[in-house]
Amino acid sequence: MKYSLITQHKKTWPVDVMCRPLGVTRGGDYRHLNKAVDYYHLELLEAVQELAKASDHTYGSRRIKVALGLMSYPVSRNKAKKLMNEAGVLVKRRKKFKVTTDSNHTKPLFDNVLNRNFAPKGPDRKVSTSYGQLVKR
Repeated sequence: MKYSLITQHKKTWPVDVMCRPLGVTRGGDYRHLNKAVDYYHLELLEAVQELAKASDHTYGSRRIKVALGLMSYPVSRNKAKKLMNEAGVLVKRRKKFKVTTDSNHTKPLFDNVLNRNFAPKGPDRKVSTSYGQLVKR
C-alpha cells in the first residue's frame, strides 16, 4: 500500500521525502519496483512439472536439463536441480539389486536327469539318453 502511494506521486515529490513519513526505506521502494513477476521462471517451473508428470517422475536433473533444452529453455544441470526443488518434483529411485542366490553352500547337489530333454514317455518318467532305458525319478 505504501509503495503504491510512492509510485503514484513519484513525479510530484522526491522518493526520499515520501519514504520518511511513511516509515519505509528508499531501497525498499526500489526493491518493490524491481520485484516484478518473472514469467520466464514460472514457465520453467510449469515445464519441469509437466516433464516430471509425463515421465512418471523418473527423470532426474540430467534428463530434465536435456528435455528443457529441447523445449528451447537452455538451462544448466544445477539450474534444473533448483527448479526441480522449487517445483517440488521428486524422483522415484530404482530399487537396489539384491543377490538372492548363494552358490557357496555345502548342501548336496542333485543330478541333472533331464539334461534338457523335455520329451518324457509318461508322468514322472524319462528316457535316459546314455543307456536308452526308462528311469523313474
